[in-house]
Amino acid sequence: MQKLSISEIIKKIEAEETFEAVADDYSFTLKIEEYVSYVCGAVHDGHQFRKELWENCLHTEYERWFEEDPCTKAFIKTNPIVLAGRDSRFEYDLNREPDNAIFDEAWGKQLWKEPLSPSEKKQSLEKHTAFYSVVHALVSKLEEKFGAVVVYDIHSYNWRRWDREVPVINLGTSNIDNERFGDLVENWRQSLSELQLPHEIQATSKINDTFFGNGYFLKFITKNFKNTLVLATEFKKIYCDELREVIYPEVISAIEQQLQKKVKEHAALFHKTFNS
Repeated sequence: MQKLSISEIIKKIEAEETFEAVADDYSFTLKIEEYVSYVCGAVHDGHQFRKELWENCLHTEYERWFEEDPCTKAFIKTNPIVLAGRDSRFEYDLNREPDNAIFDEAWGKQLWKEPLSPSEKKQSLEKHTAFYSVVHALVSKLEEKFGAVVVYDIHSYNWRRWDREVPVINLGTSNIDNERFGDLVENWRQSLSELQLPHEIQATSKINDTFFGNGYFLKFITKNFKNTLVLATEFKKIYCDELREVIYPEVISAIEQQLQKKVKEHAALFHKTFNS
């Protein structure tokens, strides 16, 4: 893996070079093994938290981990194009628009002992801006090359706070063109419901049952690229004990191995549908 500046990453994309890189400020990673018509993203995978913010933060390390999406990059790591955040959403949230990307309060609890200074906010928002400049360059290149693109926007969610049964996988579709893409959304939902998971976990999958696809990553791409479908895909945290901060690697491995095949198959169907 190389360490590259944002401009170097964008130049490589424009030249259709294959590479694996971390941004030079270590805020995100991008791997392109091959230029294909689909992207896998894990914007909330990151847990890094700038050291100069530690003393000012009222949330513990565990509280931050609890609200992040640990291991979501691991679910998709073997796909050809993988984009993943490395910084915690508690510093700045890549799935929120810039004006709301920095929390003052997070999940009902004040985040900072003292309000962040303008310079502290600026440093975080510059990373948010840089990430989206790369997203724009990447999807532009893929739409130019393939005509239509599908983005698998992978997240996870805590299930113990719900007072009802919730699905293992939820697709949020309220901000996509369902008239145009509805059949492909249903195909993805059906495919995920067939995941074979350890410990007799049934891979229930529903649409807009817990979350509705209101994230900025989806909205940014959907607004800027009319031929790109973003599938906001939330996994219930069946792959860890969210109360004890224990990860279950056998569950992660099962998801990752099957997603490698399912993403490829679904992307092929998407490409065939929109290029027939």
